Amino acid sequence: MGSGDGVRCMLMRGGTSKGAYFLAEDLPADPAERDDLLLRIMGSPDARQIDGIGGAHPLTSKVAVISRSARPDADVDYLFLQVGVDAATVSDRQNCGNLLAGVGPFAVERGLVAKAPVRIHMVNSGSVATATFPGADGTVDYDGQTAIAGVPGTAAAVVLAFDETEGSATGALLPTGRARDVIDGVTVTCVDNGMPVVVVAAAELGQTGYETVAELEADAELGARVQALRLAAGELMGLGDVSGTSVPKISLVAAPADGGTICTRTFIPVRVHESIGVLGAVSVATALLLDGAAGAGLAAVKPGQTRFDIEHPTGHLEVEVEMDTNPKTSRPPAVIRSGVVRTARKLFDGTVFPRRYS
Repeated sequence: MGSGDGVRCMLMRGGTSKGAYFLAEDLPADPAERDDLLLRIMGSPDARQIDGIGGAHPLTSKVAVISRSARPDADVDYLFLQVGVDAATVSDRQNCGNLLAGVGPFAVERGLVAKAPVRIHMVNSGSVATATFPGADGTVDYDGQTAIAGVPGTAAAVVLAFDETEGSATGALLPTGRARDVIDGVTVTCVDNGMPVVVVAAAELGQTGYETVAELEADAELGARVQALRLAAGELMGLGDVSGTSVPKISLVAAPADGGTICTRTFIPVRVHESIGVLGAVSVATALLLDGAAGAGLAAVKPGQTRFDIEHPTGHLEVEVEMDTNPKTSRPPAVIRSGVVRTARKLFDGTVFPRRYS
């Protein structure tokens, strides 16, 4: 690719994240060539990503690669890639439920499908989500009255229903085989219902769980403990050496402070999330339904409850999870369904020009 060559790209906000959306056919087929190109497009490695379109934060250094699907149960394939900010890394080890909110609208915009609902094969995990949103044939209506915490204003609702999210990266809902583990004296629950997450009561790490993002990020000792816990949990969860990957996430939980189900502070993987990822929230809610899970006793959960209000630093995220935890009918516990309401918006559509090779 010469210095004057550009790549067709659409920048979209999906949920509380922002990313570059590409058709697979517009990127190199070879993964190494593709990743090199994406690093140069996003401006990595550089803490400011000043020479690219990345937003200098993990939540805004994301890529969605979309193509028509060959699967009979899906319309499009969605590959999520987390691009490092100050490191030259491109990871496919996780899903992103926020960028997922923009996949259906992007597929309509690019003519891959005519309208919603759009069945989306999440390539990272092999699971399928169905996105429903307003619009007519070949058009998407982004205007609406749905507000989500962490995003100013309102937009049209994108309803996401998830299928077979258990074991998205680890192969099992409970990758250690237990609802409760102790790692270096810290009680945790390792759960994977769309996102590998390590749930731990904030008090176990000397926190209240109500700290601001700035307060948590300023605590170097806490950061070191979180990383050590993450590395050990990654091995236990069958993920191997996770030092260079963005999963598992660590989510500190505390009793709800604003009328929700549980209060959370999530690390991605060591920076603190301004809110919480969609599938991360689904995994946290799942843990709350498991007998003996870490932090479950802190949650305000009623028998038979399937909708959960997850508090985070900038507000609330509502997710739905229904589980079969009856040992007579399901051993181990099984997910019946999960879902969430998000919004998305097209920010620009055009051509992005990568920097030259270094």
